[in-house]
Amino acid sequence: MSLRAHLASELKQATRDRDALRLSTLRLIHATIKDREIARRGDDDAQELSEADIVAILTRMVKQRQESARAFEEGGRMELAEQERAEIAILEEFLPRQMSEAEIHEAIEDAIEATGAASIRDMGRVIAALKERYTGQMDFGKVGPMVRARLG
Repeated sequence: MSLRAHLASELKQATRDRDALRLSTLRLIHATIKDREIARRGDDDAQELSEADIVAILTRMVKQRQESARAFEEGGRMELAEQERAEIAILEEFLPRQMSEAEIHEAIEDAIEATGAASIRDMGRVIAALKERYTGQMDFGKVGPMVRARLG
């Protein structure tokens, strides 16, 4: 089942279950995907969003909620921070499994070997290779410093 079809079936189920938080989160995902598709219609080669595009949208939504939860915690608004975390849990159901630290180190080593990277100047090629193969499975904000440390 495609990610888009899975989202649609979960939206229907949340409607049947009258799960307000899940329903609102899934509707927000659906609206964000539709907005992105509408924005792409202006392009000459516009086409339906790919699975990778949807994963990127979901990843961005998770990061936004993590930042919001931190801001709410700093402001002493724990109930709002908990709501953001609940939305993160729903969003993460649709994302690929995140790689462990050991798997990330192994992927970095494989990418360095595949690209022939020898110095810090080759970092961009290594990151590009990792993004091509592992988008949605690792946090590239954390991977960048790991690659830099390995090449530096």
